[in-house]
Amino acid sequence: MAKLENERLIYTVQETAKILHSSPNYIYELVKKGKLKAVKLKSIRILKSTLENFLKENEGNDLSDIDSIRKISIYEDIER
Repeated sequence: MAKLENERLIYTVQETAKILHSSPNYIYELVKKGKLKAVKLKSIRILKSTLENFLKENEGNDLSDIDSIRKISIYEDIER
């Protein structure tokens, strides 16, 4: 019997990108810049708990520019 997705303890970069609706390159960049911790087990892997903590810690932040993370401004998004 296959494990359900929410029972997994560790994700590949591709799986993490899918969960975050982003690209694998963006995930590698987050890891490279130290914003998202990872482990290397032949390839880069992200622990489920690490991903959950990352999301909690960055809730309300604009991560569009990894080098300049800032709070989301609802007014900027409305003006666009």
